[in-house]
Amino acid sequence: MEISEKLLCLFSAEVETAEDRYTIEIPRREIETGAIDAGETYRVALISGGGPTATGTASQDAEPSGEPQPPVEAGEIRYVEIEDLGKQGDGIARVERGYVIIVPGAEVGERVKIEVSEVKSNFAVGEIIE
Repeated sequence: MEISEKLLCLFSAEVETAEDRYTIEIPRREIETGAIDAGETYRVALISGGGPTATGTASQDAEPSGEPQPPVEAGEIRYVEIEDLGKQGDGIARVERGYVIIVPGAEVGERVKIEVSEVKSNFAVGEIIE
């Protein structure tokens, strides 16, 4: 899947039913980090989460062994928010299902564009590219 350079934020959310409309809540951190502004209009893309209500197989994110695959691939470009620092001072970002991406040189609270350089079963390493 190709991701547009115009991507401002990426998060997971449930679609909720409210009378004659469906709603998706935007996490407060997306507004607080300056990625989006309240009151503005944005284009929204919905991507299947692979859960039981999604079309397709119920375990799209699982390997034949039943273990979930990492939600990132080497070479993938992403925008992430640094939520923590690791023991050695590297930035820590969390993406889908709480999967950790270690980002050397990043500081807590930064929103950075990274390229995933290494992928393991329980974490990945990303290099800042912007």
